[in-house]
Amino acid sequence: MKNEDFSTNRKRKREYLNDCLTHGLIRSLNEYFQSKVEIPRIRMGEKQELETLISEEALLFTMFLRNERQSWKPRILELPSQNRHPYY
Repeated sequence: MKNEDFSTNRKRKREYLNDCLTHGLIRSLNEYFQSKVEIPRIRMGEKQELETLISEEALLFTMFLRNERQSWKPRILELPSQNRHPYY
Protein backbone atom coordinates (compact mmCIF):
# COMPACT_ATOMS: atom_id res chain seq x y z
CA MET A 1 0.00 0.00 0.00
CA LYS A 2 1.14 3.48 -0.76
CA ASN A 3 -0.24 6.71 0.69
CA GLU A 4 -1.00 9.39 -1.87
CA ASP A 5 -2.21 12.97 -1.59
CA PHE A 6 -5.27 13.83 -3.64
CA SER A 7 -5.71 17.32 -2.22
CA THR A 8 -4.68 19.23 0.88
CA ASN A 9 -7.09 17.42 3.21
CA ARG A 10 -7.49 14.07 1.46
CA LYS A 11 -5.09 11.17 1.69
CA ARG A 12 -5.88 7.73 0.36
CA LYS A 13 -4.15 4.41 0.11
CA ARG A 14 -3.52 2.88 -3.29
CA GLU A 15 -2.37 -0.63 -4.04
CA TYR A 16 -0.21 -1.26 -7.09
CA LEU A 17 -0.11 -4.63 -8.81
CA ASN A 18 3.11 -6.18 -10.00
CA ASP A 19 3.44 -7.34 -13.62
CA CYS A 20 2.32 -10.90 -12.89
CA LEU A 21 -0.87 -9.81 -11.10
CA THR A 22 -1.58 -7.16 -13.74
CA HIS A 23 -1.40 -9.71 -16.58
CA GLY A 24 -3.59 -12.12 -14.61
CA LEU A 25 -6.19 -9.43 -13.98
CA ILE A 26 -6.26 -8.38 -17.64
CA ARG A 27 -6.52 -12.02 -18.79
CA SER A 28 -9.41 -12.68 -16.38
CA LEU A 29 -11.19 -9.50 -17.42
CA ASN A 30 -10.91 -10.42 -21.12
CA GLU A 31 -12.25 -13.92 -20.42
CA TYR A 32 -15.15 -12.37 -18.52
CA PHE A 33 -16.12 -10.06 -21.37
CA GLN A 34 -15.88 -12.96 -23.84
CA SER A 35 -18.18 -15.20 -21.80
CA LYS A 36 -21.43 -16.12 -23.54
CA VAL A 37 -24.80 -14.92 -22.30
CA GLU A 38 -28.28 -16.30 -23.04
CA ILE A 39 -29.69 -13.09 -24.53
CA PRO A 40 -30.28 -13.16 -28.30
CA ARG A 41 -28.44 -10.69 -30.51
CA ILE A 42 -30.34 -7.89 -32.26
CA ARG A 43 -29.92 -9.31 -35.75
CA MET A 44 -29.45 -13.07 -35.40
CA GLY A 45 -28.19 -15.72 -33.06
CA GLU A 46 -29.23 -17.31 -29.79
CA LYS A 47 -26.21 -16.32 -27.69
CA GLN A 48 -23.70 -13.53 -27.66
CA GLU A 49 -20.62 -12.39 -25.79
CA LEU A 50 -21.04 -10.01 -22.88
CA GLU A 51 -19.00 -7.39 -24.77
CA THR A 52 -21.45 -7.57 -27.69
CA LEU A 53 -24.43 -7.18 -25.36
CA ILE A 54 -22.90 -4.02 -23.85
CA SER A 55 -22.33 -2.58 -27.34
CA GLU A 56 -25.87 -3.41 -28.48
CA GLU A 57 -27.42 -1.88 -25.37
CA ALA A 58 -25.37 1.29 -25.87
CA LEU A 59 -26.63 1.45 -29.48
CA LEU A 60 -30.28 0.97 -28.47
CA PHE A 61 -29.98 3.57 -25.70
CA THR A 62 -28.40 6.06 -28.11
CA MET A 63 -31.21 5.50 -30.60
CA PHE A 64 -33.72 6.17 -27.81
CA LEU A 65 -31.95 9.40 -26.82
CA ARG A 66 -32.02 10.58 -30.47
CA ASN A 67 -35.78 9.85 -30.62
CA GLU A 68 -35.22 7.10 -33.21
CA ARG A 69 -36.99 4.63 -30.88
CA GLN A 70 -40.07 5.22 -28.78
CA SER A 71 -38.86 3.23 -25.78
CA TRP A 72 -35.81 1.52 -24.38
CA LYS A 73 -35.90 -1.35 -21.93
CA PRO A 74 -32.47 -2.73 -21.03
CA ARG A 75 -31.99 -6.44 -21.42
CA ILE A 76 -30.69 -7.64 -18.06
CA LEU A 77 -28.93 -10.94 -17.75
CA GLU A 78 -28.01 -13.36 -15.05
CA LEU A 79 -24.25 -13.77 -15.15
CA PRO A 80 -22.89 -17.29 -15.54
CA SER A 81 -21.36 -18.71 -12.39
CA GLN A 82 -17.60 -18.77 -12.65
CA ASN A 83 -14.77 -19.55 -10.33
CA ARG A 84 -14.07 -16.51 -8.21
CA HIS A 85 -10.72 -14.93 -8.84
CA PRO A 86 -8.83 -13.06 -6.12
CA TYR A 87 -9.03 -9.89 -8.24
CA TYR A 88 -12.76 -9.32 -7.76
